[in-house]
Amino acid sequence: MIEVSNLVKVYGTNVALDGISFAAGEREVLGFLGPNGAGKSTAMNIMTGFLSYNSGTVKVGGVDISEKPDEAKKLIGFLPEQPPLYQDMTVREYLNFVYDLKDCKFNREKHIEEICKVTRITDVRKRLIKNLSKGYRQRVGIAQALIGNPKVLIFDEPTVGLDPKQIIEVRNLIRTLGREHTVILSTHILSEVQAVADRIIIINEGKLLADEKTENINRAINENVRYMVKICGPQREVLDAIRAVDGVLHAEISSEREKDSFTYHVESEHSFDMRKNLFFAMAEKNWPIVAMEQEGVSLEDVFIKLTDSKSLAQNTRRGGRR
Repeated sequence: MIEVSNLVKVYGTNVALDGISFAAGEREVLGFLGPNGAGKSTAMNIMTGFLSYNSGTVKVGGVDISEKPDEAKKLIGFLPEQPPLYQDMTVREYLNFVYDLKDCKFNREKHIEEICKVTRITDVRKRLIKNLSKGYRQRVGIAQALIGNPKVLIFDEPTVGLDPKQIIEVRNLIRTLGREHTVILSTHILSEVQAVADRIIIINEGKLLADEKTENINRAINENVRYMVKICGPQREVLDAIRAVDGVLHAEISSEREKDSFTYHVESEHSFDMRKNLFFAMAEKNWPIVAMEQEGVSLEDVFIKLTDSKSLAQNTRRGGRR
């Protein structure tokens, strides 16, 4: 649905985007990750047609955004980091305003009603936007992006400033939207996209550092996979049995205990999935596994290792030329 090829954006002597290329398919949720200043917002603004670029191409649904900007923009719904809300309008007034602004052709009442239902703002349609909570204002921002039923939705930091409950609500909404739309989600929080994205792209200093399926993001840094596992059974014997499982590199006991189960932290090679081996080993001993989840890699770990690798490679090349 959206294709970016060799995109370059330069501000004076500052290279904001340095030849990045990626694509997002239909009904795919793409996580666009990077620290502050990495070039995320620049890329978002270029993809939505708000910002020009020096070279490269951006196509939305096969339409080049530089050649046919109006046609391409009709395929995009955009939520910038600061939602473009008019505080003195009611939610209903604002959505009607956006409907007219986009020259939408759907049945007005039915279309807006459906959007309010999807974004769960039906109960606040008559309230002034300035009187809404941050979470509801973010929902209204997502609602305006949905008007016209665009095929591509681009959200720039959609959960910034929200409390944990509101973050979960917005994440669930993004998952729902991903069933019918291509969604590009920009954030600097790895756990944010791990919860909703099918694929993750990582950029830093305007360069593309990684492009991986979410479950394989550790491969970007060849990071071993870590799991938190809760198992019912004799603590020391369980630990010894885990360490004997094929594919397990390291295992340790956590201080956490829940009734008759103990928590273990287990590490395996990034290229080997040891979960089935662990399951059968515990089943053979009649020790139930009551919980297992992969422990996330922090964004800081990913970036430190990626950027250190890049710096080391650059230094090595420079050294080889001497």
